[in-house]
Amino acid sequence: KVQEEIDAVVGPVRTPCMEDRLRMPYTNAVIHELQRIPRAGIESFPRMTTQDVEFRGHTIPKDTTIIPLLSSVHMDPTQWENPKEVDPGHFLDEKGNFRKHEAFMAFSAGKRMCPGEALARMELFLFLTTLLQSFSF
Repeated sequence: KVQEEIDAVVGPVRTPCMEDRLRMPYTNAVIHELQRIPRAGIESFPRMTTQDVEFRGHTIPKDTTIIPLLSSVHMDPTQWENPKEVDPGHFLDEKGNFRKHEAFMAFSAGKRMCPGEALARMELFLFLTTLLQSFSF
């Protein structure tokens, strides 16, 4: 389906560009869904509490190292319908338009989120669409 969208929007002659992303909701949803799926390794940089914190009935003391586990949000059944399934529909509305999902945090969240997020999103889109335009899998 991504291949079909690339063929329909970009065609075989010109190179994909960022303006194409707005007209390629399914491709954009696939990219987001592949980032949502958990992968091995540390997902986020460690943080340290600056004061005692109460969290879900537990006290986390000041100066405690915290390593956020983004996959716990990305696989949370209260946030995602069928979280263990690869489903680009997680990022599509009922009309097939791309929609953001507030529980999606592939680049972390808050003031410590990845400063290269915008560049990474562009590169992921351009890399995937150019690859799939050139090769069929």
